[in-house]
Amino acid sequence: MIQRLPLAGVAGLLAVLLSGCAVGPEYQRPAVEIPAAFKEARLSTGETLQWKKAQPADSLARGRWWAVFQDPMLDSLEDQAMRANQDLKAAAARVEQARALKKTARSGLYPELTAGTGPTRQRTSDASPAGGATATLWRAQTGISYEVDLFGRVASHLDAASADAERARALYQSVMLALQADVAQAYFTLRQLDAEAMLYRDTVSLRRMSLNLLETRFQIGDIDELDVARARAELAAARSQALDIARQRAVAEHGLALLLGRAPSDFALPVQALHTISIDIPAGLPSSLLERRPDIAAAERAVAAANARIGAAKAAFFPQLALTGTFGFESSDLSDLVHWSSRSFILGPLAGTMLSLPLFDGGRRQSRMDQAQARYDEDVALYRQSVLNAFREVEDGLSTLRLLGEQTNVQDTAVASATRAAELSKTQYDAGSISYLEVIDADREVLRHRHTAVQLNGLRAHAAVRLIRAIGGGWDLS
Repeated sequence: MIQRLPLAGVAGLLAVLLSGCAVGPEYQRPAVEIPAAFKEARLSTGETLQWKKAQPADSLARGRWWAVFQDPMLDSLEDQAMRANQDLKAAAARVEQARALKKTARSGLYPELTAGTGPTRQRTSDASPAGGATATLWRAQTGISYEVDLFGRVASHLDAASADAERARALYQSVMLALQADVAQAYFTLRQLDAEAMLYRDTVSLRRMSLNLLETRFQIGDIDELDVARARAELAAARSQALDIARQRAVAEHGLALLLGRAPSDFALPVQALHTISIDIPAGLPSSLLERRPDIAAAERAVAAANARIGAAKAAFFPQLALTGTFGFESSDLSDLVHWSSRSFILGPLAGTMLSLPLFDGGRRQSRMDQAQARYDEDVALYRQSVLNAFREVEDGLSTLRLLGEQTNVQDTAVASATRAAELSKTQYDAGSISYLEVIDADREVLRHRHTAVQLNGLRAHAAVRLIRAIGGGWDLS
């Protein structure tokens, strides 16, 4: 006697026999040439360039990298931004969306169960055996449907969704790192403007004192009115420049408030001059540190998702097996619906088509396959370009910090020399050897050199932040 296999046994047997038929390409991270050392390090050590594969490690902790600046106010602002910035919250919401889509894709691995009840009213044809009878049929049924993933279509969609979720998480980390850097940049901009404002405030005070002195000397006939007019012009110019600095600071403060998730009217930062920035970020950073950059990790995950979608597109060329069935009760009389004699069932594929395969679709499947392959090629190129951009940014940061440090030392000498020249010019003017115009020129040179020194210090702070951002956050892995 032949024993029949149940539907579940048939489905399980087919799944086991065909489980090795997945047609999607196996994912391999695109090869990228990454130097073992930066150009700045090789310039000083003569190190030979070596190459290795990229191994993104964006999940490594970066810590509170801004603490290297040793500024409690900056620490507080960064904490506020992490709690309240709306762009960061939007990025977090995108992560949750991607995770939900991953769960949706994962649901395809499991059967779908349904249940329903209700009446149907139908009339048969006059040519049918029932002779055009009209009847009401009551049903209470449960249904099951399941796609046997013969060629990896469902698995490929799940792989793509998983890679998309990881990419969303990496992009969230990228937004967070960008926000932290933007807060630090905005803060140092404000501090630089505060230093410039103090510089111009001192200049206005000195110019006012000089004007008072010259007006006194003019009244006693010691000098002519020309020197007084020039002093008044210099005082007005200094006041105008001070007002321009105040305008720039107000705009910068508003921008920082936005980063903190606050309205500009509710935020005010106390005035404090920028302290000297002298952070030693080593030029010999290992190139593997770039692998922690979240934007590179996001680009690599996009490649993985595109590769998985090639598998899904390729699986469409192969047969699709869908198992369906229903079990329940049906009766023409509602009172008889739950009787055992009213039971009914339908086994879909065993009674109809078991495997389905479109024979002609006008090239739709092939075009989808071509699109998936082209998208993969695009994402590979973008991934490699993101690595190149990252190394350019690090090289820019290292060279900028080095050259700014040298320029700052030279500028300090210029400030000291200009200050000494101004002192000598005032002595000569008091002795009647030179005109007041030369004194004004000497003071203007001091102001210009001090202003350049303040700007250089601000540039060094900004360059340090950009470099730390370029290497993916902090650089100490110990």
